[in-house]
Amino acid sequence: MKKMKLYLYVSLTLFMAVSCGSEAKAVSDPPPAVAEAAPPPPVVEANFNPAAISQEKFDSTKIDVQKFIEDLNLVIRSKNYNAWRAALSDEYFAEISSPEFLEKTSNNPAMKTRKIVLKTAQDYFTNVVVPSRANDRVDDIEFVTDTRVKAFTVAPNGRSLRLYELEHSGNTWKIIN
Repeated sequence: MKKMKLYLYVSLTLFMAVSCGSEAKAVSDPPPAVAEAAPPPPVVEANFNPAAISQEKFDSTKIDVQKFIEDLNLVIRSKNYNAWRAALSDEYFAEISSPEFLEKTSNNPAMKTRKIVLKTAQDYFTNVVVPSRANDRVDDIEFVTDTRVKAFTVAPNGRSLRLYELEHSGNTWKIIN
């Protein structure tokens, strides 16, 4: 089923790209100034083709990600801040440690109702991560690059919800957002 969804997605994307490309040439090429003003697509993702991921790699990566999230759940349930911190990329940790992020999260209605003001990443872990992320379950993954995936869970209503974006670094996964 997943292969069929991926095949359908890739086929539709290719069909749209081919049909859009031929229509654009028939009308006219954009002026050079307009073409230069558009930002270039991300280099990492521009050359990545999710259809090139073998079923074997998809399955083994999904199992690895599920194991990583199961282990992370144990860390969160045991309220082990240092082990949780070790699972984050440095960039993501810097983001959630920023005063802007902490203030924005503190202004969330649920936090305001409980009169919680976050001052540190450890406050964020204790008051946001522990109550909400201790029982996550990975039902599906989506490759973003060869080493980066999005992990999803399926809600009772059948809707896919993104849990984490992860990157494989060395021999482990890191949460990148």
